[in-house]
Amino acid sequence: MAAAAITLREHVGEQVALAFANPAARLIASELADGLDEAGYMRADMAEIAARLGTDRTAVTNALAVCQTFEPAGIFARDLAECLSLQLAVRDRLDPAMKALIANLELLARRDFQTLKRICGVDEEDLLDMLAEIRALDPRPGMAFSGGASDAIVADVEVRAANDGSWVIELNSETLPRVLVDHIYFAQVSPHAKNQTEKDFLAECLQNANWLTRSLDQRAKTILKVASEIVRQQDAFLVHGVRHLKPLNLRTVADAIGMHESTVSRVTANKYMLTPRGVFELRYFFTASIASSGGGDAHSSEAVRDRIKQLIDEEKPVDVLSDDAIVDMLRESGVDIARRTVAKYREGMNIPSSVQRRREKRALASAGR
Repeated sequence: MAAAAITLREHVGEQVALAFANPAARLIASELADGLDEAGYMRADMAEIAARLGTDRTAVTNALAVCQTFEPAGIFARDLAECLSLQLAVRDRLDPAMKALIANLELLARRDFQTLKRICGVDEEDLLDMLAEIRALDPRPGMAFSGGASDAIVADVEVRAANDGSWVIELNSETLPRVLVDHIYFAQVSPHAKNQTEKDFLAECLQNANWLTRSLDQRAKTILKVASEIVRQQDAFLVHGVRHLKPLNLRTVADAIGMHESTVSRVTANKYMLTPRGVFELRYFFTASIASSGGGDAHSSEAVRDRIKQLIDEEKPVDVLSDDAIVDMLRESGVDIARRTVAKYREGMNIPSSVQRRREKRALASAGR
């Protein structure tokens, strides 16, 4: 059995025991540790702790200062700026320019590099180096202790290319329940039934066992039928990639295999498919439809997202694309999409606006010169 993962509270508790020789100070530190959230931030009220323990605010502040030297660097911070400052201090990088940057994180969030250069008193090259240092920090240092080991995804269905150009679709036997009915045991026990009640009980047990095995077999066949239809519908995706992912909904698959839509929905929940392009949840293949501007086949929303990302990745610093420009380019390629949809997809991929991207790309371009 795997050993239980150490929690943040346990990790901090070990350091408290070593760092504080004075019992009173150790008690204050333990109270502060109880106020940590899962990200490692100290959310407890200092004045409340001082009042509850019958001490003064200075003693609590002094204990907090010691706790803020604990590993991982950045824990016991009271906000993001303090968390980053603690980590920079450990690296001996908390100089006046960096302090000014940390004090103006809202400008960094807006990518207002011109103002940041003026406030920090640095040029573009220095500012970019500072930004790289900030990105290397951990804004949530306590999350390393938030849970145990992650379970690996095991695909329920495996898809591989056949020699004739078709696809071989198989269920992963490792994920299937192994249930066998022991008919030999039933035959041994049945003659010893003393009355009709016992005979009926044994017959009912055998009937339930047979029903369970038939149900599991039917479930496996249903998963295979649904997966086979998904592969048939998304053949172009498997061959050419995400740009060729077709719009698909549950009803289309249900009608094609002669099942109810709710059955398909239940079968595809929390099931994974191993393909030559990676492991995907079955629900990944069901995407919304976006109309074609030329009256042709509709486009998958996932494919459109990928196209938007590519357009933004390829844009030049002097020609950053606005959402309206992206709409025009998509319509030229046959995708009829509204500006608000482009904005929604862009924000969903954590891509900043054109104004923010223009500032960042110009700064990067200037540093490159």
